[in-house]
Amino acid sequence: MFIRNVRIQGHVAFAPLAGISDRVYRLICKRQGAAIVFSEMISAEGLVRDDEKTRRYLNFREEERPIAIQLFGANPDSMAEAAVIAESYAPDVIDINLGCPVKKVVKRGAGSALLKDPDLLARLVTSVVHATKLPVSAKIRSGWDEHHINAVEIARLLEDCGVAALTVHPRTGTQLYRGQSDWDIIRKVKEAVSIPVIGNGDIKTPSDAKQMMEMTNCDVVMIGRASYGNPWIFNQVENFLTVDKLIPPVTLDQRLSMCLEHLHLAVEEYGEHAGVRAMRKHLAWYLKNLPFCSTIKTQVVTASELASIKQLLIEYFMKIKHIHEHEYGEYHSAGREIPA
Repeated sequence: MFIRNVRIQGHVAFAPLAGISDRVYRLICKRQGAAIVFSEMISAEGLVRDDEKTRRYLNFREEERPIAIQLFGANPDSMAEAAVIAESYAPDVIDINLGCPVKKVVKRGAGSALLKDPDLLARLVTSVVHATKLPVSAKIRSGWDEHHINAVEIARLLEDCGVAALTVHPRTGTQLYRGQSDWDIIRKVKEAVSIPVIGNGDIKTPSDAKQMMEMTNCDVVMIGRASYGNPWIFNQVENFLTVDKLIPPVTLDQRLSMCLEHLHLAVEEYGEHAGVRAMRKHLAWYLKNLPFCSTIKTQVVTASELASIKQLLIEYFMKIKHIHEHEYGEYHSAGREIPA
């Protein structure tokens, strides 16, 4: 797939996720097979005001390419100016968030709220397309609410405005992340436009991804929440889509190795104190559903030093590796202690 002149070598994208898609986790997902990664959504107003914290979201490593920087806002002039600022950091694509359903975003008239105002949406998107030489993509939802399903009309409008690719999450803005996404909307959008379409929503397994591609004919699938504690899913999905074979499940050694790699990258990026804090949610996800995980999760998310967390993780994984299969069956229950 090409987003104008940017080649996407693969079938799986890593979604823009607020508080998750930082450059540490993007790098992890890229190394695990994501064909393109998206930044966290970045406030156009923050960039225009030259807010230092907002500017930091624009940083990325060369290894992450191709990368799309996602902007959100409701003012066409601010979005255009923000696109120029983002372009100066030399990403591959500028992405416009037209789908975020979070209250603090939509109350500003941004994200999925723009689906209610196609005229403003068109002016905003056109201003970004004209402001940058980079290809511009956009992420949309099926509509604002169940009474206003306008993804197909919005998709055609975006293509007319010069957008080079679309991501479709087929839930409404008011639906948030509840219920089931309607993949048929992705199919209808794909049939309505000539630009590439990325399908997003409820892909939890390689077979889900294959089913979405077969049902919708989308060009790429996008994975977000299913990667929590499971960045291997990108390689698993890509392999299944390419050669129709499932990769063996991740081993305990691989899981421990990923925990340590991710932990070191976070500390390298943010420093020990901030890096450890940033890793707490990720470590809890990596440990989820492992035997006797309640105690170890509590220990690692309350520890504050890198060395302590590493020791806890190594000792935990060594112990559970030495538990015999019959012991695993006997003791596998939440909160139970590992046998000595």
